[in-house]
Amino acid sequence: MSRLNPYIILLTLTATFGGLLFGYDTAVISGAVGSLRVYFVDPQNLSAAAASSRLGFVVSSALIGCIIGGMIGGWVSTNIGRKKGLIIAGFLFLISALGAAAPEFPYALISHGELSHIWNMITSGGFGHICNVVISHPLVTLSNISHGQNMDGGSGYIWYFVFYRILGGIGVGLASMLSPMYIAEIAPARIRGALVAWNQIAIVVGIVVIYFVNYSIAKSDDSETWLNTIGWRYMFLSGAIPAGIFLLLLFLVPETPRFLMLKNKETQAKAVLSKLVTAQECEQEISDIRASFAENHSGRLFSFGVPIIVIGVLLSVFQQVVGINAVLYYAPEIFKGMGMKTDASLLTTIMLGVVMMVFTIIAIFTVDKYGRKPLQIIGALMMAASMITLGVDFMMQDTGVIGLICMIAFLAGFAVSWGPVTWVLLSEMFPNQIRGKAMAVAVAAQWIANYLVSWTFPILNENSFLVQHFNHGFAYLLYGGMGILAAIFVWKFVPETKGRTLEDMEKLWTKSVKH
Repeated sequence: MSRLNPYIILLTLTATFGGLLFGYDTAVISGAVGSLRVYFVDPQNLSAAAASSRLGFVVSSALIGCIIGGMIGGWVSTNIGRKKGLIIAGFLFLISALGAAAPEFPYALISHGELSHIWNMITSGGFGHICNVVISHPLVTLSNISHGQNMDGGSGYIWYFVFYRILGGIGVGLASMLSPMYIAEIAPARIRGALVAWNQIAIVVGIVVIYFVNYSIAKSDDSETWLNTIGWRYMFLSGAIPAGIFLLLLFLVPETPRFLMLKNKETQAKAVLSKLVTAQECEQEISDIRASFAENHSGRLFSFGVPIIVIGVLLSVFQQVVGINAVLYYAPEIFKGMGMKTDASLLTTIMLGVVMMVFTIIAIFTVDKYGRKPLQIIGALMMAASMITLGVDFMMQDTGVIGLICMIAFLAGFAVSWGPVTWVLLSEMFPNQIRGKAMAVAVAAQWIANYLVSWTFPILNENSFLVQHFNHGFAYLLYGGMGILAAIFVWKFVPETKGRTLEDMEKLWTKSVKH
């Protein structure tokens, strides 16, 4: 890594902020699950099954947006660009953080005549007075909302909250695709795996940071009532800070050379590429990219055959059905089920985030040395063993140290393999002409699987029949089985992409189509 161009480091770190927000926005919900149940679900007096389903929907609602973001990511990346697509994602992150923190805010302004009041204040003063109103009045109104004023009851605003979470989810869906794509398209082949894996480090950093933020907020007031009415708002509001930083950084980076070549802007592509590699490498790479776009392919999704799309989709689906986001979203609740109190469960969740970070760093130093397939197979088997053991542990009603060890082993296995390496494979395995479309399909499939896992986990975990026969262990046994299938799938069907240029991918799949 010592020979790495500093400019590449700058571009990579900027793109990885999309990954950081990906982790931050998806994991923020973990510290607020209990509060969201009290604030939005309990007042509706639903049956136990309906309440579990409603909570699962609220917690996983952002994933609806993630699916949308993944689905439109191909169009955005191809027509608007990798960089501008990330800017759109950044704005959505910012709006979501503010809106989810105070979903009552727009309704309070309209229903209580606040807009008219603000307008009268603006029209009665000069420019300085206008600035004061614009800056201070929303903050005062937000403070009033947080303390229970201008509200008719939390459950009435559940759909406002869901709306803002969906907006944030669209940002996550876009960033989850565009950040690794951006990095892959500016990275030299010899270190591309490691650089794309940096995006996973950023995701984990985002998760760990929000775990610390959630824990600090929960500890700032000993009152459960405060946490359930006000504290959870600060958890979501904190996401506005990294979103703002991300937006500022994006205005300092260029578009990727491959997108510029796609739009017939070879001069601009050369100018960017000349800052990333040597002059000789620049000419060779421009020639290879030009040749890849000149190949006689329609650019349609299946122009390189069906198998490449199916493999990409299954990689994405298996990354989720091993149960990773059931663990990330519901970790504090899982630990409460093991007998821990709220602050202890949040603190333990932080420890799990640190474990993920350490093993993701290990993946960075091994993915270009040992290859993609070995890490994926080993990681899948580690996760399978951990989940099956955890499921059996729950069945035996002996949760404690063994359960914690299983959670640590599971996250270690995911962090060293399916977390970063799946994104490496997805960002590099598709030919230039279909990369945007193919990644969009794979990412959308990933978020659909994520949504199903996140929504169904509380249902599986609280179902009276399954609890009676498996004592909350059924979901983990199911995820363990998926881990075994994931290992078999990689062993039999996924090609090794270590050391290949992005243009080599086109030759690999062209051969498979001809044969």
